[in-house]
Amino acid sequence: MPPKFKRHLNDEEVTGSVKSERRNLLEEDSDEEEDFFLRGPSGPRFGPRNDKIRHVQNQVDEVIDVMQENITKVIERGERLDDLQDKSESLSDNATAFSNRAKQLRRQMWWRGCKMKAIIALVAVIVLLVIIVPIVLKYHT
Repeated sequence: MPPKFKRHLNDEEVTGSVKSERRNLLEEDSDEEEDFFLRGPSGPRFGPRNDKIRHVQNQVDEVIDVMQENITKVIERGERLDDLQDKSESLSDNATAFSNRAKQLRRQMWWRGCKMKAIIALVAVIVLLVIIVPIVLKYHT
């Protein structure tokens, strides 16, 4: 359904509305990209304002460099921590294996000691029997 009222705009109204629209866009909060397209490229400005901007930009660049170095150091530190964690896990595994092997060796040595004590006791009993039996047989006969 077509509109009931049709308004015809003349060139002044169109041009004026474009200018007011452009002014409204520039006055509102806009970013640099929009300003570039609305105002066009701005050439270098000379004077104290440009020096301040350049000084602030240099400070920002320095901060960016420092932050990039810090991020690099944090990443390297994380890698070193990962390596250290891997080494500590390996050391823990080796310590556990060493402990188990030490317990096994202690048991073996304990049994070896028990066997030696049993052999010495058996030899002592045999020697005593060899000495005592002939003496006892001599007195009983």
